[in-house]
Amino acid sequence: MEVKTSAEEKTEAKQPLVRQYVRFVCYKLDLAFRKLDPNVRHQAKEEVFSALDLFRDRMMLFTYNLTATRADADFMFWQIAEDLEVFEEFSSRLTRSGLGLYMTRTHSFLSMTKHSLYVDKINPEHPQGRSRIQPGQHRFLFVYPFVKTKAWYQLPMAERQKMMDEHIVIGNKYPSVKLNTTYSFGLDDQEFVVAFESDSPQDFLDLVQELRGSKASQYTLRDTPTITAIARDPKWILDALG
Repeated sequence: MEVKTSAEEKTEAKQPLVRQYVRFVCYKLDLAFRKLDPNVRHQAKEEVFSALDLFRDRMMLFTYNLTATRADADFMFWQIAEDLEVFEEFSSRLTRSGLGLYMTRTHSFLSMTKHSLYVDKINPEHPQGRSRIQPGQHRFLFVYPFVKTKAWYQLPMAERQKMMDEHIVIGNKYPSVKLNTTYSFGLDDQEFVVAFESDSPQDFLDLVQELRGSKASQYTLRDTPTITAIARDPKWILDALG
């Protein structure tokens, strides 16, 4: 068994963690797709399944159904990779597929992982403080872009931490809800993308309602659209759409 010296351990500790790119993208399927010949529809869906299989070793990819929760989108991909160009290649592959002719992208949120500025004094291992995320373990996903007011960033760090302490205390009251916070500064129109995973929509609803009463909420400029998604196998999703 190889034993590392303290110098080697310090060197490894100084190496920066490889951060992840994160993308949530929603699509609407044209009703004309349902009128196509069944064999044409089958071939179009097989091209999508092939693309999903091809890219699964290059990124984490999770699929969600939106038909019961959104009027403007039918399904969503949650993509996580260390290379932004993977998203570009995957999107191009979908666009060139037979199904791509009938897909309209309605929402797309791009972000990255990074350490939170705020310390969770109750639970230091809270996902808010991690530079890498490991999602996809829950049935429901709640996603929305998030923008703070400019006044928030002018507050002293100690004052912001105090308000976030209250925010964190509320969040830890709902252990059934897992938070994944990612950052979009300069990458997209929002500043953050927050994604809550849970098997209990009622717990998420109660959490958000309670957070509305926190002091930090007065510095929220925008937190819509809110996308409620149900984890489903891609075959289930596309078969349900025709």
